[in-house]
Amino acid sequence: MLGKSPAWQDANGACSGYLVEGGGQVVLLDCGSGVFAKLRTVVDYETVDAVVISHLHADHILDLVTFASGIRYRPWAGEAPRPRLIAPPGAREAFASLGTGGGMTADHIELAFALSIYDPAQPLALGGLAVRFQPVPHYIPANAVEFAEGGARFTFGADCGPSEELCAFAAGTDLLIAEATLPEPEAPDDRGHLTAFEAGEHAARAGVKHLVLTHFAAELGADRVVAEAARAFDGRVSAAHEGAIYELGDRQA
Repeated sequence: MLGKSPAWQDANGACSGYLVEGGGQVVLLDCGSGVFAKLRTVVDYETVDAVVISHLHADHILDLVTFASGIRYRPWAGEAPRPRLIAPPGAREAFASLGTGGGMTADHIELAFALSIYDPAQPLALGGLAVRFQPVPHYIPANAVEFAEGGARFTFGADCGPSEELCAFAAGTDLLIAEATLPEPEAPDDRGHLTAFEAGEHAARAGVKHLVLTHFAAELGADRVVAEAARAFDGRVSAAHEGAIYELGDRQA
């Protein structure tokens, strides 16, 4: 768990960023503000094989500029690494805007990464990791992401409003990381986020083994979001915190 903050970072925190290791791969899931520095406390960033992006809001992609700078401008003894960057439709235009908006060239990110655009309807493989996507309701197109190896599954709900499709997608997963942004529900016709209670409802419908709540502000409080989710879900519930590690497989999360 590299970053669990919502669109504004907690003190000493980071926005959305999750390190996934399995199937012989080191994968960064989302790369929001502050994530690159957190990543460097855990692994050498040149060992990252791929970056997967759930959606193109700034708090999920801004540190791609910093990551790209670390690849392009650091002196390397040999050839610079070139991780895969696997992003949703519209990414090329969004990444070009990030580059020029930060005073870089429009191709700043593409020069550092091997960019490919995924089709959310099509699964893909990263080494021994099977990856699937599921569109979820948000203010812009967004996708839940699942990583599986053997019988172990990790599902990331991304930023989303209430979604029966997410419940079906996450059914029986070992670990569901779901957002808990809101203290109270939004208006019914403007749903792009969940409350902790609603995250618990989704976990209950999906029958997940472990629910981890993320994307909530420190001011909301870990105890509060766990208690709210537990009103709807009687399984294991945790609040995300930076540095947390969840192991799947022989040692369940």
